[in-house]
Amino acid sequence: MTAPEIFDRAARRQRRNRAVPTYAAHDFIHEAMLDGIAERLASVKRSFADVLDLGSFDGRFAAPEGARVASLDAGLDFARAAGGVQGDEDRLPFADGSFDLVVSAGVLDQVNDVPGALTLARRVLRPDGLFLGAFLGGGSLSSLRSALREAEGDRPVARLHPQIDVRSAGDLLMRAGFALPVADAETLRVRYGSIGRLFDDLRGMAASNVLAERRPLARETLARLAAAFAGAADPDGRTTERFEIIFLTGWAPSPDQPQPARRGSATASLAAALRETK
Repeated sequence: MTAPEIFDRAARRQRRNRAVPTYAAHDFIHEAMLDGIAERLASVKRSFADVLDLGSFDGRFAAPEGARVASLDAGLDFARAAGGVQGDEDRLPFADGSFDLVVSAGVLDQVNDVPGALTLARRVLRPDGLFLGAFLGGGSLSSLRSALREAEGDRPVARLHPQIDVRSAGDLLMRAGFALPVADAETLRVRYGSIGRLFDDLRGMAASNVLAERRPLARETLARLAAAFAGAADPDGRTTERFEIIFLTGWAPSPDQPQPARRGSATASLAAALRETK
């Protein structure tokens, strides 16, 4: 039995295509993700020959010097801009063991089968290959969520995507079979003069609602939403919105990697160690 899909794949492709012409004016979250990935990649002292940019947007990821890069994006126009192929992150068209580095910035929060997408990312990696990912996670858009609750009262409608927190993200890496998994988070705060400006950014970065079950906002609800968002503003008239970026790091298993100590292999007891410190 196939589980129901949370996101509308066709709508997602369409929204990504629509975002292409003005994307450069709204790409600050993606840029922050790419910067974080670049910092983590710089700490790895090894070379990479074959790289997969998974969810490439316009192909702005700066690959290691000399590396061959394959790009995939759910939007045809983004895929063309990056010189890559169109496809879904949980339905990869690449053979196992094709890459030694996979990066993914800004798309895993819109994928129907996140565990499946991570498992596929691990499978297309060679042994000891590296996965680096980033996406918007738990705690993001807290001001918008609060305003929606106020505007819709006792009849709320699902309008924002489910979010993955940092702890669950680490669990997903382990579930996908990655070795040495690490998940951490950074917060970016942006101040908006109106909810319309926030909506412009969400549309422009291809982050608007692509839930399979979507319902339009009634004019009256939209007016209450704008008022609630404005009511949370600072004295200067700007409301602070929160974007939490979750970063993922994992390695494809390899016999050469450090292994955790076998349970019961310790040669000294904790009690003895504590006695020695007294």
